[in-house]
Amino acid sequence: MTSHHGTQTMKPATAAKKLGVYLEATPAEFREGVVTREEFNALQADPPQWLRELRRDGPHPRPVVAAKLGVSISGLARGGVTEALTTEQIDALKQESPEWLRRERATQAEVRKEAVRLKEKRAEKAEKQAEDRS
Repeated sequence: MTSHHGTQTMKPATAAKKLGVYLEATPAEFREGVVTREEFNALQADPPQWLRELRRDGPHPRPVVAAKLGVSISGLARGGVTEALTTEQIDALKQESPEWLRRERATQAEVRKEAVRLKEKRAEKAEKQAEDRS
């Protein structure tokens, strides 16, 4: 008895998300088809010109915009940024440094600090439990 595995495919939206690009900015042939695992791996290993340009210049999807600005996706929304932005627009926002961006960056810094504190606390607790068992 042999089992036949079909070729793994993903929707263009999934592939774009994994590649970190804005789907609507990709070429039509990418958006309208399906992406096989082999095609996806090839895109990652040797990105075509359109993919390199999208990654460099944008427009970038919100998770990438948020990361480049150092804020959360929710922070983007609170700041009124709901659309994809180009690298140029992101750089302009960094230069302008509006109040909402400064506030959201400070919030993100606090969130990261708290995450580190909790991680250290869990590590200490695990270490103490390991000592108690020995």
